[in-house]
Amino acid sequence: MDSPLLSPTTETFGTSETCRPVLPLPPPLDPNEQQYWENPSIHRVPGLIANLNPNAYWPQVVSFGPYHHGEDHLLHMEEHKCRALHQFLNRSGKTRELLLESLREVAQHLEESYQALDPKWKNSTGDQFLALMITDGCFMLEIMRITVGEENNDYAPNDPIFGTDRLTYITLYIRRDMLMLENQLPMLVLERLVAAERDGKEREGYIHALILKFYSLNTCVSGMGRFLHVLDVFRKGLLMPEKVRCESEADSDGIIRSATEFNEAGIRSNTCVRGMDRFLHVFRNMVQCGPGDSRDKIILPATELHRAGIRFKKSETDNLENISFSKGVLCLPHITVFHDTESMFRNIMTFERLHIRAPTEVTCYAMFMDSIINNEQDVALLHDQGIIQNAYGTDKEVAKLFNWLCKDVTFESNRNLDAVREEIIMYCEEPWHRWRANLNRTYFRSPWTILSLIAAIFLSALTIIQTVYIVLTYY
Repeated sequence: MDSPLLSPTTETFGTSETCRPVLPLPPPLDPNEQQYWENPSIHRVPGLIANLNPNAYWPQVVSFGPYHHGEDHLLHMEEHKCRALHQFLNRSGKTRELLLESLREVAQHLEESYQALDPKWKNSTGDQFLALMITDGCFMLEIMRITVGEENNDYAPNDPIFGTDRLTYITLYIRRDMLMLENQLPMLVLERLVAAERDGKEREGYIHALILKFYSLNTCVSGMGRFLHVLDVFRKGLLMPEKVRCESEADSDGIIRSATEFNEAGIRSNTCVRGMDRFLHVFRNMVQCGPGDSRDKIILPATELHRAGIRFKKSETDNLENISFSKGVLCLPHITVFHDTESMFRNIMTFERLHIRAPTEVTCYAMFMDSIINNEQDVALLHDQGIIQNAYGTDKEVAKLFNWLCKDVTFESNRNLDAVREEIIMYCEEPWHRWRANLNRTYFRSPWTILSLIAAIFLSALTIIQTVYIVLTYY
């Protein structure tokens, strides 16, 4: 039977005679809709990510913002938030209406900061959404200020949250919950509250410094432009050298520049990366190489690298970008692994994954550590070199943590780390380095093996001399 004629709106694929309609192209994206998708900075975590470890994304003691507000296990904290709000107002001498008026000016921006905000918050009457922002924002400021000693603790000694005995205990959980991606407040809320408190005389960088101090990060991010929320400040604090003040403008989406971008702009940072000429040479080679080249290879675990002659050294700073390789020495930043380390990394990596145009430095760091950590022996080696401090559990559990972090994570390219990988691969491909490492392990690992080698050489020399003497005597 003859095949039917094809209409202009159908087409065939391959050799199949099945006809499918050609769908018309969608209309161009409305500029306002496009702007809407670029605005959200506080995202809902997709199920395919959250299912890997739901507890890592779920606040334990306190909710901030609308996503987890009203959940049963967090309701007990609401009365404490209200008490903190009243304390904030009494101390500042301001009224709740004044704070509401300040936030009304930016209400739309605050709503658009949340991805897929429930309509009940947008369509609510009586400034319900703004009231939530004020209550949660004041509680966040109070907990940070009292913890770091910014304000005198004028709460009752037996206060269930701010009392001296309770504050240290509860702060451990609040710190963790404040780093949940779904549990963020727009930075604009904190800025407006502090500005209203001080009659518009907010110090530049005050809130950023307060957050870093609250998390005991000895870094400085002043002059780095605007931040999106607490998680964004904390993330950049992990990537900045200790107490280095870098002047830079923020990107248009509010994400500040990375240390590699500072280097490209001619701004120096105190890192372990040296030899820019060599870096550019390696990078050009990487760009030119095709599929199957060394760029696609995975570097060996730490113990295998050690057997290949590579030594490990703690970097000069704890900046997570402070990774370099030179003359057989791999420099890695020090990291202490706590029980909340997995949650912290997962939320930052998810933020980097979901936020439009967000840099992926922390994701790249986690993937690099995953590539050199296979088992507890790798963790033990890095611990011996002062790179990993284990306050989490066994070395096997730490190895599992890093391996599990990068499950289902797409490989992210990073110019610094790509160059480091390339240099490590080239180093391991040189047979001499492995032979020298084997010689050192076999004969120079301890004073006794060195003495044994010297004795063997001495005895061999005596044997040769004796043999030569006998031969000469015979003739």
